[in-house]
Amino acid sequence: MAKKKDKENKWVYVKDSGIHGRGVFAKRKIPKETKIMEYFGERISKEESNRRGTEQMEMAAKDDSVGAVYIFDLNKKWDIDGNVPENIARYANHSCEENCEAFNEDDRIFYYSSRSIQKNEEILIDYGYALEHFVDHPCCCGTKKCVGFILAKDDRKKLKKMRNGKKAKSVVKDKKKKKKNKKAD
Repeated sequence: MAKKKDKENKWVYVKDSGIHGRGVFAKRKIPKETKIMEYFGERISKEESNRRGTEQMEMAAKDDSVGAVYIFDLNKKWDIDGNVPENIARYANHSCEENCEAFNEDDRIFYYSSRSIQKNEEILIDYGYALEHFVDHPCCCGTKKCVGFILAKDDRKKLKKMRNGKKAKSVVKDKKKKKKNKKAD
């Protein structure tokens, strides 16, 4: 874990977000290419990461009040479970028009501003989820570039093609029907 707690960070603070739950916001103007914060937590194996991620997703599917998975890919062998109180970086929300990027530096994850960020502006990253589970990750960013789901940039183009062919829409409807049927049981 990081030695300095991020809640004492000079660049950012946490408050309620209009996008989703809590968010991270700029305390002051942040210049482009500034190292803003570290994403830290418990280092876990890929096997443990899959177990925890699946467990958390199953709990969230049953209870809307259950939070997200805070697991960050670190390398081929390890991930970071950032679900620790002092890790405020876990509150950075996804946006299809992000203003920060995450970089791995010697197996530590740091968020850098990708453009100048204004005081009180929300810190936003691209979660980069794969297309295979897009229906599990609706996007609430509301930007002009938003495709409605949290996806990596390359997969957004593929989803748009699928939507033009009506595939994505029918998959989403099927998923909603299954959820509705589960609640009825």
